[in-house]
Amino acid sequence: MDLEVAIVDGYVDEPAHHGAPPYISTYPRYVSGALVDSGISRDSIKYYTIDQIRDDSEKYRKAICSDLLIVVTGMAVPVNSVGGDYMERDEMDELASKAQGTTLIGGPVQFGVLEKGGEVAKGIPESFDFVAEGDIEAAVFDLVHNDLEGFNKRQRSLDELERWSKKGAFIVQQHPNHPDYIITEVKIGRGCPFNCSFCIEPLYGKPTFRNPEKVVEEVKALNSFGINDFRLQAPNFLTYGGDGVHPNPEAMEKLYSGINEAVNNLETLHLDNFNANVIVNYPEKSRRCLETIAKYNTPGDTCSLGLESADSAVQEANNLTISNQECMEAVEMINEIGGFRVNNERSLPKLLPGINFVFGLKGQTEGTFEKNFDFLKKIYDKGLMLRRINLRQVSTHPGTEMYDFGNRLVKEHKSLFHKWKERIRKKIDNPMLERVAPPGTVIRNVYAEYHEGKKTFARPLGSYPLLIGLNEKYEIGSKFDVAVTDYGYRSISGVKYPLDPNSASMNELSSVPGVGQKRAGKLVINQPYDSLKELTKILEEKSLKFFEL
Repeated sequence: MDLEVAIVDGYVDEPAHHGAPPYISTYPRYVSGALVDSGISRDSIKYYTIDQIRDDSEKYRKAICSDLLIVVTGMAVPVNSVGGDYMERDEMDELASKAQGTTLIGGPVQFGVLEKGGEVAKGIPESFDFVAEGDIEAAVFDLVHNDLEGFNKRQRSLDELERWSKKGAFIVQQHPNHPDYIITEVKIGRGCPFNCSFCIEPLYGKPTFRNPEKVVEEVKALNSFGINDFRLQAPNFLTYGGDGVHPNPEAMEKLYSGINEAVNNLETLHLDNFNANVIVNYPEKSRRCLETIAKYNTPGDTCSLGLESADSAVQEANNLTISNQECMEAVEMINEIGGFRVNNERSLPKLLPGINFVFGLKGQTEGTFEKNFDFLKKIYDKGLMLRRINLRQVSTHPGTEMYDFGNRLVKEHKSLFHKWKERIRKKIDNPMLERVAPPGTVIRNVYAEYHEGKKTFARPLGSYPLLIGLNEKYEIGSKFDVAVTDYGYRSISGVKYPLDPNSASMNELSSVPGVGQKRAGKLVINQPYDSLKELTKILEEKSLKFFEL
């Protein structure tokens, strides 16, 4: 068919799947592959982010004037993103109402529309011609073959997935961040055998995993279009190549070694999402999988553990899969295997755990908050590292057990949640950051994202990357290395690395630990320097590692 197609990416976020820039989710890529497979030419497919549509009237006009407008969106795990603002319900309605052609919406939005944590999901606007209640890529393929008259609700087959994942790789070239600041989500499996009360992942069915060779082919296709940064994701990553319960070290080795061999200029290889009870129940196979990951990945990698609550009553009431002791054992093993550093011990650790907490679940009391804090304090007191502590209020979706229960405990404990959250940020997150990234830690390939006053805020690509504040205005979009200088609750401060003492500004110099305004002034007055040895007359030893000549 001779169709002009517009894909509007309203961004997605669901268990182990990100979509707001700099991430691009699997959905628009798979949809693009399905369109090409159904006979639509690449040149007829245009991709826009919702932020582009908001900011550019010409792109908005082209989207609504297309023959087929496809909207991909949905937050099953609401987040605040630095890189883009998620599509809101009234924006969905406006696009569909003004569109001149056929309209289709799909993605995680099939489970309801959410705009922030703690909400009950709302219905999709009725202004769309079609809603994909199965896989949107399958709906798109069937819709085009049926002359835009309809489709069957279904999930795509594994063979279709493998075709579409490669045929749709070209669409990354149309992403506004391409090629310098974009990381692709690569789905290696989906579905879950467990039934946590709030989670949508079991709604996708039993666990299914792709063959390592097929994943490598997709990654290689993306690399051919300029992608060097990848984030592998599955609901229970350690069971890749198995049945969703048992680890498969051989499949993990084929996956990681294959990607490393296939990709030129690999810059980021990260992952998301572990279930701690796999490590406890199958420690030896889990250890082999972890060793493989830590061998081939890039520094700063984070595997989230879904403890959700350290209160045993809440764990039981919500079918949660791990106990406090199991979670602690998993944290210890991941630290043991992945907590090492490269680059002369100045990198971020190779692989660290994160812990997710969800508030407002059945059985929660005021005492739950203290139990959660005590558990995190035990981790810290043991000298262990956590890269990320995620604290969110439960959102409820149709089809989950929590939907009937609703969000009444979110409302009842809202003030307590915010008070407790602040306590965690101060007492745990802040000192934990310094443990994970001591002063002088070097973070590679940091991208300047936005200005706030005279400061620049930047992030590297990866899983849950650190937000870094720099005391200098750098060009947005510029890319450089950073050395860590100080710590906030969930972010850090840094300076461009290495600093040249002959050209660094007063702001940069004074940000270095042990320097300050007075010594920075002396450094400027005594320029130029021929060697770092000359700096020892002014600077302490701890400051010298930030400089190079």
